[in-house]
Amino acid sequence: MVGQWADFQYEIYLNGMTGAVPRLPTDLTRLEELAEHRLGPGPVGYVAGNAGDGGTARANRDALERRRIVPRMLRDVRERDLSVEVLGRTLPAPLALAPVGVLSIMHPEAESGAARAAAARGVPYILSSASSTPMEEVAEAMGDAERWFQLYWGSDREVTASFLARAKASGYSVLVVTLDTPLLSWRPRDLDRAYLPFLHGVGTANYFTDPAFRAGLAKPVHEDPNAAVLHFLGLFGDAAHTWPDLAFLREHWDGPIVLKGVLHPDDARLAADAGMDGVVVSNHGGRQVAGSVAAADALPRIAEAVGDRLTVLFDSGIRTGDDVFKALALGARAVLLGRPYVYGLGLDGQAGVDHVIRCLLAELDLTMALSGHASVSTLGPDALG
Repeated sequence: MVGQWADFQYEIYLNGMTGAVPRLPTDLTRLEELAEHRLGPGPVGYVAGNAGDGGTARANRDALERRRIVPRMLRDVRERDLSVEVLGRTLPAPLALAPVGVLSIMHPEAESGAARAAAARGVPYILSSASSTPMEEVAEAMGDAERWFQLYWGSDREVTASFLARAKASGYSVLVVTLDTPLLSWRPRDLDRAYLPFLHGVGTANYFTDPAFRAGLAKPVHEDPNAAVLHFLGLFGDAAHTWPDLAFLREHWDGPIVLKGVLHPDDARLAADAGMDGVVVSNHGGRQVAGSVAAADALPRIAEAVGDRLTVLFDSGIRTGDDVFKALALGARAVLLGRPYVYGLGLDGQAGVDHVIRCLLAELDLTMALSGHASVSTLGPDALG
């Protein structure tokens, strides 16, 4: 997709000739405030909220803001190529939509709407274990588009094995295992409203449709939904997992496995030693450990430690095209985008997610061109000051 992303700005300007303006802001940092005004406080709080006082989320943004781009002049950037090789597949841009659960609290189109938007732009969609929509239904909505499955690694091995078999049968090609959520963190915005969607059976679709999960219930889900919820809560996380347990996942998944939530170089080395294929440098967007190191501060050390052995991906704090530029320059192969597309979904359904994807990649394309880079392959530490 050479040079096409930046053309979105001219599409907007040309549409303006008829009086049409974008339905959502093109400055994606404004979406959260807009969502706060238009959507319910419980759902918005669940998406926007963080661990503790929010210091980790602020640190994520500060770490990206602190890095500054050094533009270079008189380089041929007439045509740009944002494509990148990730885990053996060619992506049109260094972007995937991060796994975010319970999307039905934001918009009725939920995960299927976000997945369709990603598919239309060739961007991988990573489905959360905790989705509001069964994985098979989301796969059907995507056709043959690139899709990955995120696993919350619970305590029931039979359910885990069943999830992986279903995901493989539904065409999910990469397994993303979230390591940083064996327990839910202390999240005051949710606690102050006593708001946890799972207690109402939201975000449990993959579990309630799973034969291994249902085998552990005394009655069908529809006959005793409260018992189903309690069973779900009992197996959702497992704080006892250790590195040798990864062998179980490898036994049940023959595609790439990426570990999400890695912030220390030694953990990244352990992932490589365990035969994993990649890591996502992430602190869950600031939602899990209050006072955590900023993800962008952890990224360079991890890229240096394992960049020749593993695919290094990044999330936590990405809001703009220049954020993506900086993450790539710091050593990431691609980034995962979370909250902005969820706000886009909440505000305008599938069209809102499409708007966010196009804005982010248009801004990245233009930032690269104006900084003297025609390919993401030339982005390195020397692109930053």
